[in-house]
Amino acid sequence: MADQPVFVLVRPQMGENIGAAARAMWNFGLDRMRMVDPRDGWPNPRAVALASGAGRLLDHAGVFASTAEALADCDYVYATTSRARGLTKPVVTPERAMAEARGMIAGGRRVAVLFGPERAGLENDDIVRANAIVEVPANPEFASLNLAQCVLLTAYEWRRETPGIVPERLEMAGAAPATAIEVEKLAEHFEERLDAVGFFFPETKAANMKLNLRNLWSRMPLTRADVQTLHGMLRQLMRGRGDGL
Repeated sequence: MADQPVFVLVRPQMGENIGAAARAMWNFGLDRMRMVDPRDGWPNPRAVALASGAGRLLDHAGVFASTAEALADCDYVYATTSRARGLTKPVVTPERAMAEARGMIAGGRRVAVLFGPERAGLENDDIVRANAIVEVPANPEFASLNLAQCVLLTAYEWRRETPGIVPERLEMAGAAPATAIEVEKLAEHFEERLDAVGFFFPETKAANMKLNLRNLWSRMPLTRADVQTLHGMLRQLMRGRGDGL
C-alpha cells in the first residue's frame, strides 16, 4: 500500500464481477485488492476467467472475514455509495477522492476504498468505518452502478492524477513538426501568390490582411509534410492559371 490505495470489495457476490473489477484496476495501474467474505468462496475460477490478463492481481488479493479486519492497517477510508443512509460524512466525487488520496499517500498515509456487494451496496456497518463517502455524479433516477463499473471509474480517476498524464497531446504519427523557417517560407509563398492575383484589396486593408494570414499560419500545428503539400497545392493552382511556379 506504499504508493497506491487498496480497493476493498465487501461481500462480492459473483466471481465474474470480481474478475472484471480486477481487470479494471489493472487497466489503470492498481494491483492492491482485498475481499471481505466473498459469497462463493475463494479462489473462484470465474473471477480468473473474467480477469483476463489481470490474474496475477487476484493471486495476491487478500481475503478477510470482516470489513474491520480488511481495514485494520488503513489510515483513511472512502466508501463508495449512492446513499449516505443518514450518516453525517463528507461526500466527494471520485475525482476529488483520488486527488485527496494521492496527497495522503504521498504523505505516508494508507488509504482504502470500499466497494459494496452487487445486490444492495454497502451497509451502514461498513460505511460507518469510512472517513468519507465517494458518490459518482450519475443520473439520480438510475444511480446504481455495477461493481466493476464503480471500480473502473475510481481507478480511472486515480490514474488521471498520476504525474506525467497530460490532458491533451498531438499524435504526430511519425511526422516531424515544421520548423519556424519552414512555416515562414510557406507564409511568404502564399503572400506572394495572393498578392499576384490581387487578393489583398483594397490597398488600405492589405497590411492587416497579411498580418491575419501570418497569424493563421502560426496557429496551425503544421508538419513538414503539411508544408510541402501546401507548397505543392499552391504551385499546381498557379500552373492552372498559366502563371508558372
